[in-house]
Amino acid sequence: MTSFEESRIGMRSRNGRGKVSFKWILILCIISFGLGVLFSNRILVPTEQEDQIIQARRGSVDSESTSEDSATNKKLLLEKEDVVGVLNKANEAIESLDNSIARLRLKLPSTEKSHKTENFENLTAVDIHADSTFTRKKAFMVIGINTAFSSRKRRDSVRETWMPRGKSLLQLEQEKGIVVRFMIGHSSTSNSILDRAIDSEDAQHKDFLRLEHVEGYHELSAKTKSFFSTAVKRWDAEFYVKVDDDVHVNLGTLAATLVRHRAKPRVYIGCMKSGPVLYQKNVKYHEPEYWKFGEPGNRYFRHATGQIYAISKELAEYISTNQPILHKYANEDVSLGAWFIGLEVEHIDDRSMCCGTPPECEWKAQASSVCAASFDWSCSGICKSVERIKDVHAKCGEDTATLWNALV
Repeated sequence: MTSFEESRIGMRSRNGRGKVSFKWILILCIISFGLGVLFSNRILVPTEQEDQIIQARRGSVDSESTSEDSATNKKLLLEKEDVVGVLNKANEAIESLDNSIARLRLKLPSTEKSHKTENFENLTAVDIHADSTFTRKKAFMVIGINTAFSSRKRRDSVRETWMPRGKSLLQLEQEKGIVVRFMIGHSSTSNSILDRAIDSEDAQHKDFLRLEHVEGYHELSAKTKSFFSTAVKRWDAEFYVKVDDDVHVNLGTLAATLVRHRAKPRVYIGCMKSGPVLYQKNVKYHEPEYWKFGEPGNRYFRHATGQIYAISKELAEYISTNQPILHKYANEDVSLGAWFIGLEVEHIDDRSMCCGTPPECEWKAQASSVCAASFDWSCSGICKSVERIKDVHAKCGEDTATLWNALV
């Protein structure tokens, strides 16, 4: 064996004797930990003194937080009291103002009300639309007599025959709920001589219903809409009637005719017709929109003749509500019939509302079948009505008792 091999064997023997076991290392660690705990007397648990210190600090923080909250609450209460005080002062001021207004009203207790009552007949369509406090009068029927600026003699002939005047006209309205008015609009020129003439005539007779409408023969459909709209806003009636100023009317008979239909919700009463649609130009009653009615030569739908007709309350209100979008045809009676197409309306064809002038209406009167209205078909009214209406009234008019006993 060489000296080199001997030296390696000696080193191995020394390394083997100096190695420490893992088991002893673990035991030494545990013993060291136990000695540390024993001498320090602490295992991460605070002492009683430290716990008292911690509790004291927490109490200090809580008291500081409580004092801050209390101060904030006091501030909010003060602000709330200030707001309440301001509101109370405002309410006191308002109550004081209300009391002052009430005292002023007591000084003028009835002037406004009496003014409205006295000037009821002088209100125009514009006044009624603008006055939201206006109260409608109850009525059975409102009759609008279509007239023109140039028809003063016709109006006078009506006043002298079938239309009551003065106190009788007012009595008829108050006792029977029958309202009769000449309906007319205004001229295209403000405050013209034509308008002033109507104002003067109305001041004398007090029997006009002024419309917000520009007069013109080709504007009859618009005038009809304006009449129903104005009448509905002024009177709460069961029926609304339109009649021309060259037609003779027996008011009591007309009332008796309408009262038979008062339980029906939507009625359209008159002499129903269905004339040809006149498509030829330069003829009377030419229909520019004839193409809407189909092929040339077709006839109109059923509608009441324009001399006189009556509609119930719901239909008048329908026209008033939808006035801006109701289409106007060239002929007024066609327009009215068109407005009711598509509605649940009962068309009542009553021939007593379109009797001929004597001898026809005279024979019927003698047979105790008095006509509600009379005119000449050939003239679309009484021919030369100013001269003849007195004769028609004498031969076909109802007795006075019929009118005043109507609607009993």
